Amino acid sequence: MRDYIKRVLIALIMALCVSLLFLGGKHSEASMKEDKEVKDGWIWPADGVISDTYGTRMGKHKGIDIAGKLNTPVLAVEDGKVEKSYYSNTYGNVVFIKHPSHFVTVYAHLNKRNVYKGQIIKQGTVIGKMGKTGQATGTHLHFETHQQEWRYDKKFALDPEKILGKAETGETVQGGIASRVDDVLEASTHIKLLNEDKAIVKKKQYIVRQGDTLYSISRTSNISVNRIKELNHLSTDLIKPNQILKVK
Repeated sequence: MRDYIKRVLIALIMALCVSLLFLGGKHSEASMKEDKEVKDGWIWPADGVISDTYGTRMGKHKGIDIAGKLNTPVLAVEDGKVEKSYYSNTYGNVVFIKHPSHFVTVYAHLNKRNVYKGQIIKQGTVIGKMGKTGQATGTHLHFETHQQEWRYDKKFALDPEKILGKAETGETVQGGIASRVDDVLEASTHIKLLNEDKAIVKKKQYIVRQGDTLYSISRTSNISVNRIKELNHLSTDLIKPNQILKVK
């Protein structure tokens, strides 16, 4: 009788172990799928130059800094809901967004905030303008990524470059451009127009190339950004490669 009970217990333990392994595998597979979806979908939050990276200042810098011009548009990297939008002594004007991917992104030192707590926003929405409010020595966007939630101790902070793509200090990034694994796309100001592109601009339509922004297109086409948005019924500054825009 004792041997029988012993065998039953061993069988139950083995079945439990197999179940745990199966669930663990499923969880890992789901996590990898979610991570890939996030990496394939996020866009850079602003035009500028990487001025500081994650983990500097003796490990206390829990984000990346993108330096740029005052009032450069700051974009939501993904669809989401505004968790906070307020003024902080350290962050200055700051916006927190919770995303469907269960990440929270932070946009700090803004000169102006364009969104309010509880607002549902789309990827590419201009949530504010770049500035140097709070504890900032120069105009830049301090951008953070947190898993599940933001905490004061920043326990769940994640290097944004793991999602946006690797960028060294001094490299130029382009707001509104989707991440491409470890590639960082140069801003349109560093990309020269080819002769064939100039021919397209002379027409009534413009085919968007990688690195283009509404601002660069407006300058090339001699038309205002607001007019381009009006002609194409755009509610945000987000544009994508191969998109056709009316420019006349």
